[in-house]
Amino acid sequence: MQFIAFGDVHESTGLITAIPGLAQADGVIITGDITNRGSREAVDRVFRAVAAVNPRIFAQPGNMDTDTVQTFLTEQDADIHLRVRGLAPGLGLMGVGLSTPTPFGTPGEVSEETIVRWLDETHRLAAHFDHLVCAIHEPPANTRLDMLGNGQHVGSPGVRAFIERVQPALVVTGHIHEATGTDMIGNTPVINPGMLAGGGYVRIDFNGQTVSAVLESV
Repeated sequence: MQFIAFGDVHESTGLITAIPGLAQADGVIITGDITNRGSREAVDRVFRAVAAVNPRIFAQPGNMDTDTVQTFLTEQDADIHLRVRGLAPGLGLMGVGLSTPTPFGTPGEVSEETIVRWLDETHRLAAHFDHLVCAIHEPPANTRLDMLGNGQHVGSPGVRAFIERVQPALVVTGHIHEATGTDMIGNTPVINPGMLAGGGYVRIDFNGQTVSAVLESV
C-alpha cells in the first residue's frame, strides 16, 4: 500500500495535480496549515482540490487553521487531530495538530504542556496497531526539521521526547517551512516536506510488515 503526505498548504493548491501517483495512492495525509487563518470557504476549496484527485483524505489543523477548519474536517469524516485511524491491517495513523506558541499569535496555538498531554492521550488509542505513522504538525526540538534560517531551533522538546520513547514507524511533521528535510530520532525517521507550494511531499509505503518513506519533490 502507498500513501502520500504533505502539509503547510496555506491555500496553495496549484501543485496538487502534479504529485506523481496521488490519484492511485491508498490515501492522502495532510499534516496541518491547510489555510491562512482560514474560513470554511478556504478549507472547502483545498479539500475539494485534493478530493478531485484522491477522495480518501486524512487531515488535521495546524497553527494557521481555525476551529472552523477542524469543524469542517470532522463533518467530512477526514479529521485525524487527536485521533487514530486505521490505514491498513496493522497500520495506524495518529494525528496531533496545532503548534506551541509562536511570535505571530496564530489561531491554532496551545502550550507545550497541552501538546505533550495530547500526544500521550492519543497514543493510548493506538495500542492495538503493530505499526504507527504519526502526523505531528509541531516538529521535534533540536533536529534538522525545527531550524529557522538563522540556525535557531524552535521545535518542541515534548514532541522529541515522545518520539524517543514511543519510536513510531514514521513521523511526518511541518510548521517550519525552511526546515524541509529528514532526520532520525532513534530508529524513527522524521520528515518535514516543507510548504506544498515548494513541491515537497512524502511517499509512504507499507508492505504489511514494514513502513518506509521517502521525501520527494514535484
